[in-house]
Amino acid sequence: MERKNKLTKEQNLLCSRLCDMKLSGMAEAFEAQVTNPNSDLMCFFDRFEMIVNHEWELRFNKKFSRFLKQAALRYPQADIDETIYHSDRLLDTAVIERLCTCSWIEEGRNLLITGSTGAGKSYLSNALCISALRQFKSARYIRANTLLNELEQARLKSSYLEYIKQISCLELLIIDDFGLMDLDLDKCRDLFEIVDCRDGRKSTMIVSQIPVCAWYDLFADRTYAEASLDRLVHNAYRLELNGRNMRKHS
Repeated sequence: MERKNKLTKEQNLLCSRLCDMKLSGMAEAFEAQVTNPNSDLMCFFDRFEMIVNHEWELRFNKKFSRFLKQAALRYPQADIDETIYHSDRLLDTAVIERLCTCSWIEEGRNLLITGSTGAGKSYLSNALCISALRQFKSARYIRANTLLNELEQARLKSSYLEYIKQISCLELLIIDDFGLMDLDLDKCRDLFEIVDCRDGRKSTMIVSQIPVCAWYDLFADRTYAEASLDRLVHNAYRLELNGRNMRKHS
């Protein structure tokens, strides 16, 4: 931190000690105060509160950025904004607001988002994920095809069990474009392993333009279809997006 002789010897020493204790945010806020003549207009509590809050925000933002990077979102800037209240989007805003609290993730329940192409399913899934990341819940966004390909590669590299374990520990797994993949017998088995290891413990969000009632026909094997869908659909929350095409209005 460059101070350019703006601080006294004692003030420089205090900032250095704060930095040595990995409290650089507090050091920055303290320096800003002692170099601002108007700081004397505030009481001690207000000044101390600003110093502590600056450190807290700095640490929060660093941690959030780390969680956001690990989530690998398609829309890392996604947000629940006023567009969800537009009548032509036909959204259940009350449900979306409750989902933003992330209590469903703490309960280990799933969320199924379906609807027409361009209705904003992926964007909304990312916005809900960001709500979870702000509570520092571990999450990852991945397309269904990519997930199944990574599982196949993990098997070839003899790291299959390790990959399954990593996926099972995520508090939220978002699988997008569900249905736009080939579910042969091997991939049916792989998908079941993912679903089963998370069932009842961790939340999985499925995003698809195919209605839930047609998911059964995606599976090449009837047994895996029944087992996987029973775990995914049972007790899951649902959102259907059949409003205006957001791509045509962007």
